[in-house]
Amino acid sequence: MKIVHIITRLILGGAQENTLLTVEGMHHRHKDQVILITGPAEGPEGDLFTRAESQGFTVQRMPELVRAIRPGTDLAAYRALRKSIRRHKPDVVHTHSSKAGIVGRAAAWHEAVPAVVHTIHGMPFGKFEKWHKNLAYITLEKWAAKRSHAIVSVADAMSEQALAAGVGRPEQFLTVYSGMDVDSFLNPPRPREEVRRELGLGPDDVAFATVARLFELKGHDDILAVAADVIKANPHVRFVFIGDGILRDRFKADAARMGIAHAILFTGLVPPGRIPELIGAVDAVVHPSLREGLARVLPQSLIVGRPVISYDIDGAKEVVLPTTGHLLKPQDLPALKNAIQDLAGNPEKRARMGAEGRRRFAHQFRSETMADELKGLYERLLAGQPVRPEGLGWRRADWPEGVNISSPPK
Repeated sequence: MKIVHIITRLILGGAQENTLLTVEGMHHRHKDQVILITGPAEGPEGDLFTRAESQGFTVQRMPELVRAIRPGTDLAAYRALRKSIRRHKPDVVHTHSSKAGIVGRAAAWHEAVPAVVHTIHGMPFGKFEKWHKNLAYITLEKWAAKRSHAIVSVADAMSEQALAAGVGRPEQFLTVYSGMDVDSFLNPPRPREEVRRELGLGPDDVAFATVARLFELKGHDDILAVAADVIKANPHVRFVFIGDGILRDRFKADAARMGIAHAILFTGLVPPGRIPELIGAVDAVVHPSLREGLARVLPQSLIVGRPVISYDIDGAKEVVLPTTGHLLKPQDLPALKNAIQDLAGNPEKRARMGAEGRRRFAHQFRSETMADELKGLYERLLAGQPVRPEGLGWRRADWPEGVNISSPPK
């Protein structure tokens, strides 16, 4: 099978790691011929080019394929994609994220690619966006959905939101949970105490990690808004901001102004391979982001064995259960403060929730599982069969436990 994957940026981020693991799975596990087309890696987040270009599949950098909306450049990207697709003649074109999904699906559809697939990693529209942006993106997503044979969601919530907005038809949707290198999270590569010493954490400190770009809507502002009260009540609490971004200096200044700079630790940019050991070194993860698909750090934390605190947005409720963490109303700062204080003061509860997370999610989020399920989808589409095996609805949560969707239905 020849497969083209398209994404705008190969930065250090959840959608990009998902895409790269998918490409690696198709290339190494299923022996397919894979071409990854990506735009430039803009911004301070770091990129995955070195890893991608060392794997043996084709990586095509397309400078016209930028993340920002630029009509002239976008038209050039559409033409360049059509030319590349025409040259490669793929069986499948699989697009990722909204911008690449709109331009890439148009190009693939007009080149009559047999199977056009799009993954929703996170909605470009929602209640925290301006109304005119929502209108524009919903209109474009409706248009692009008509040029898709299948739409993959990283959580049931993505399908639910798309369908509620009139994007796509139920029979187009399939939930495939975002895969990761689960074994590295089950067994972090370095000892917990060694990593804690490097972070500056003492033996009595209770550390809450946030793994995200230092950017708007990721929740760092809300953490800082409650941090002073939390630390006053429990001086051993520490917050570890893992990642980098354009708001780093502002967050540092805010922490200094509030007198809590000693308790807010900034790791800066770290490679993905360090995330398991960093989560293993803390005691819980707090991720009060306001827009995600299903934030990868939530299952990652649970697989390591750390409980999670998250706002109830998008797919969070599919992993943040009463037995694995605290799921909160978005921007409910009193509830956020109480949840952090609750876990900070209850080591037995942290251990119990973390153990339940490991038990529930270790297999579900394996990158091998993701690759197998996507390969099954491609095979069904090319065979003219439904997106999902017969009898399965679009909600993954409603499927019988242990159902196998990685091969075509008989």
